[in-house]
Amino acid sequence: MPIKIPNALPAAHILEGENIFVMDADRAYAQDIRPLKILILNLMPIKYITETQLLRLLGNSALQVEVDFIYTESYTPSHTPMDYLAQFYGTFDEVRHKKYDGMIITGAPVENMAFEEVAYWDEIAEIMEWSKSHVYSTFHICWGAQAGLYYHYGIPKYEVPEKIFGVFKHHLCVEHEKLLRGFDDEFYVPHSRHTEEHKEDILKVPELTILAEAEQPAGVYAIANLEKRQFFITGHAEYDPNTLKQEYDRDEKAGLHPQIPVNYYPNDDPTQKPIVRWRSVAHLLFANWLNYYVYQETPYEIDAICSDRED
Repeated sequence: MPIKIPNALPAAHILEGENIFVMDADRAYAQDIRPLKILILNLMPIKYITETQLLRLLGNSALQVEVDFIYTESYTPSHTPMDYLAQFYGTFDEVRHKKYDGMIITGAPVENMAFEEVAYWDEIAEIMEWSKSHVYSTFHICWGAQAGLYYHYGIPKYEVPEKIFGVFKHHLCVEHEKLLRGFDDEFYVPHSRHTEEHKEDILKVPELTILAEAEQPAGVYAIANLEKRQFFITGHAEYDPNTLKQEYDRDEKAGLHPQIPVNYYPNDDPTQKPIVRWRSVAHLLFANWLNYYVYQETPYEIDAICSDRED
C-alpha cells in the first residue's frame, strides 16, 4: 500500500525512483480506505532530507499512511525557505484539534543546550503533553528522544567527552518484543551526538523498559513505555548511506579535525565508499512500529483515541 504525502512534495520524486509507492493527496482522497494518520514534527534544519529518510521507511509497508508535517512556530527554521514551509508544513495550532494514530518527533541540532534554553522548548513541551491525549503512539528520535525522556520522566542528558559518531553494534535486552521482531541478536545502527542518557537514570523509572543497547560509547539505544506506547530511540536507523560521510566531510572542511566514524568506512579509510550495515534494521524498526503499535491497536474511529488511551 502507498504512503500519502502532500501534492508536489520534492521527496516524492526521490522515493518513486526507488520504487516506493507514494500517492499525492488528490489520488488518495479517491480511495475508500481509512489510512493511518501520522504526524511528523520535523526539527531538523534541512527539512527535505529528513522528510525523505522517514517517508522511505514509512512507505515500505502494506499499510496506507497519511502524513502531516509541522514545524515550530516559536522558532522559524533558517535553512528551509518559508514558502516551502507554507506549502508543505503546518503549525501546531493548525493541528491541535486533530487526532493521530502515530507521531514522530525528530532530532534537532540543539543537544548541547539545556532543554529550557532551546528557543522552542515551551512549544515542544506543549506538543508532547498534547500527544498523551491526541496520539496513539509516539516515536521519538535522538534529541527528540532525549527531550521526551526529560519532559515525561525527568531523565537528564549528559555531555560526553568525545562525540558518539559512527555505526555501533547493539544487542537486544528483551525477548519477543514486537518493536524489535525480526532483529538479529546483534545489529548495527548509526549514532551522531554529543550527549547521552545514563542507564542508571532510566532504570529508576519503573514505567520504562530498555529494549536494546550497545557497548559504550553508544550506550542505551531503545527505551519504551509500552503501556503508553511511547518509544525513545537514541540512534539514527533512518540515516542515508552518506549522512555520516557528509557530517565528517563538513567538519573536516571546517578544520575541526573530526574523528573518523566508527565501523563506517572500509579500513577506516574516508576515501572509500561507506558500508551500510543498518538498512534492514531501519525498515524493520519502522514497519514493526507501524504494524504492532499503531495499526493493530489504534481505534478505527480516530476520535476515540483519547478515551481509548485513558482506558
